[in-house]
Amino acid sequence: MRPDRTRRTLLIGATVAALGAGALPVLGSVPAAAGNGCQVDYDVVNSWNSGFQADVTITAGEPVDGWELSWEFPAGTGVSTAWNVDWSQSGTSFTGSDVGWNARIEAGESARVFGLVGSGSAGTPTRISVNGVLCDGQTAPSPDPTPTAPPTEDPTAPPDGPVRIMPLGDSITGSPGCWRGGLWQQVTDAGYDVDFVGSQYAGCAPAGADLDHEGHGGALATEVVASGQARAWLEQNTPDVVLMHFGTNDVWSNVPPDRILDAYTSIVTDLRDLNPDATILVAQIIPLEPDASFGCTDCPRRAMDLNAEIPAWAASLSTDRSPIVVVDQWTGFDAATDAYDGVHPNEAGNVKIAARWFEALDDALS
Repeated sequence: MRPDRTRRTLLIGATVAALGAGALPVLGSVPAAAGNGCQVDYDVVNSWNSGFQADVTITAGEPVDGWELSWEFPAGTGVSTAWNVDWSQSGTSFTGSDVGWNARIEAGESARVFGLVGSGSAGTPTRISVNGVLCDGQTAPSPDPTPTAPPTEDPTAPPDGPVRIMPLGDSITGSPGCWRGGLWQQVTDAGYDVDFVGSQYAGCAPAGADLDHEGHGGALATEVVASGQARAWLEQNTPDVVLMHFGTNDVWSNVPPDRILDAYTSIVTDLRDLNPDATILVAQIIPLEPDASFGCTDCPRRAMDLNAEIPAWAASLSTDRSPIVVVDQWTGFDAATDAYDGVHPNEAGNVKIAARWFEALDDALS
């Protein structure tokens, strides 16, 4: 099962030779223009009863050094959150501008500049403009097609589109965790068609890596399950494969292993409800050896206690249709040299984590 995915392309017509009054200032002599053949893709990557998620991509016909997009949403549509953009909304009018690091788009380059979550209609915005210049060639939102019965699925058919992979966890997955860029590089170099998914985005080398994820600093697996957050994340970006390194903050908070594993079970149950064919890769977490000044002298033992119970838990829930694979991120990871504070991985640690994930992911994808 895959969420609906709709791409709407909004063409920008004739070359923009100069900016109109009120346009953004430019750096140097490069015009901040959306030029000949440029296009804006408004890509609805997921939708649910109460809303949708969309990505916005600019393909530049001429170099862009600073951009501002504006458009009109369908009536009743509102943005609840957006990332990698300085944005505002008044009524149906939406405005978003770059946040510095994503200002530059080279001629001929396609750059996914920001993403958003909204409520209301997922229809195509109208009157889209770039740096104050109204785009030509737009089409009105297409009416919703008449519902038809879904075709009978062929279980032997290859997946439709890229495999959706969700890195899920806490700061070791999100920020400052930065193994995701290296993993993406290994997966794409191996020839796999993948799409990392999640409501979060954090920059990591290499440039151009797909860095969407669901890693939340300070999060406890037990708390995000109890609050319903974990279910919401899975609904918004339902993955085909989840990479789950979760529980470090639970261990730190002295949550017993059985309660952490109950949270794991809830995540698996919710995911299978949304995608019965999902594959779950669950980590035995990296060593937790903070300095004594942190006041968690029992943390190393607690982490080992959790890791010791993960294989039996996985075996009890794994099925042929939706396998659970244990990934040993503990063995070979030295908290003294692979983490900068005994908890969070440094560059060397990120390399090790990415390599372990890739080994398991390569098996799952092949």
